[in-house]
Amino acid sequence: MGKIGKEKNTKNKAKHSKQLARKKNKIKTDQQQHKARLKAIVQKANENEL
Repeated sequence: MGKIGKEKNTKNKAKHSKQLARKKNKIKTDQQQHKARLKAIVQKANENEL
């Protein structure tokens, strides 16, 4: 038998998936920024060698 009345847990699930998506995006951008920073450091080091 189905539940009568308001749905259970739908707001919390939506909120949670939003938070997880935000966290994943933040981690992804942080990794990209870190990679770019390291790339710039390596380029500068290589220029100084020549």
